Amino acid sequence: MPAVFDGHNDALTKDDHALIADGRSGGHLDLPRMRAGGVRGAIFAVFTRSAGGAREVQVPRDDGVVEFEPAPPVEHAMAAADASAVAGRLLALERAGEVRIARRGSDLDRALSDEAGPPVAVLHLEGAEAIDPGLEALEFWYEAGLRSVGPVWSRPNAFAHGVPFISPSSPDTGPGLTDAGRALVRRCGELGILIDVSHLNEAGFWDVARIDAGPIVATHSGVHKLCPTSRNLTDAQLDAIGASGGLVGIVFAVPFLRADFADDPDTPLSLIADHARYVADRIGAAHVALGSDYDGATIPAPLGDVAGTPKLLSALGAAGFSETDVGAIAWDNWRRVLGAWWD
Repeated sequence: MPAVFDGHNDALTKDDHALIADGRSGGHLDLPRMRAGGVRGAIFAVFTRSAGGAREVQVPRDDGVVEFEPAPPVEHAMAAADASAVAGRLLALERAGEVRIARRGSDLDRALSDEAGPPVAVLHLEGAEAIDPGLEALEFWYEAGLRSVGPVWSRPNAFAHGVPFISPSSPDTGPGLTDAGRALVRRCGELGILIDVSHLNEAGFWDVARIDAGPIVATHSGVHKLCPTSRNLTDAQLDAIGASGGLVGIVFAVPFLRADFADDPDTPLSLIADHARYVADRIGAAHVALGSDYDGATIPAPLGDVAGTPKLLSALGAAGFSETDVGAIAWDNWRRVLGAWWD
């Protein structure tokens, strides 16, 4: 079985985060289960929740549309304090020798060659509220190991307007990057910090594409044609990702896989493979990867958690992917694109 790199998890933000090294009794991801599933690397998200929660209040509608009230913005001071604490959890795991934080492409290679060593972890901000609009804090975060940023989660901030959760819906839901957002993308390109477009609306996506700071990457997204929710990527967006040399980390979150948008764990693994197959047929298998959203969403019950990764690789094979393609989707495509941003 090939080694696997996963593009997104929220394990650091869970109440039982202190058990990531030894093993959690619930949730989707910890280090023992990563080893069991052959997952040698992952992007670990730092996310600050809005006051009162996030994506929890559904808008009453009688037209069959599933819509959640937009989450309120988070102030920079609150996000900076919260994100520093969450990132500190990952740094503590590195200091204890449990993970190796990836700062360059060679760190990924080391995790692949040293199978007995710790897995590699990428520090990611999901929503850039912890960075001030003047970007002074970005230099600090880079030195701390930050190598991936989503300018927004699905709420507005100083950098952009996040895509709301509406199904069915186009991702064309409002304005794109602000002046501060364009400066953030340009500076991240200069430093070598990947920009993640997963929670950007369509206008923000195209703003990032025009700046051309690096390959366009959606770390945890799905295909709009198969599941027409606001969070998924249109054919035009997929084409732009392929032309840039980027990739789509196929999300495992069931509302973004299913045509009926149901948040139902009784969802077959084949739907993840279907989204991967669509992207591969549209722009090539070199632009397909995995981006689970473990511990941040409902995932298919047949997968269970990160220890079930071999079942997913088998589902990719059943969808017609060759052994070489499965290896690229599992690891090589992430290695290529992360290296293009970092090295």
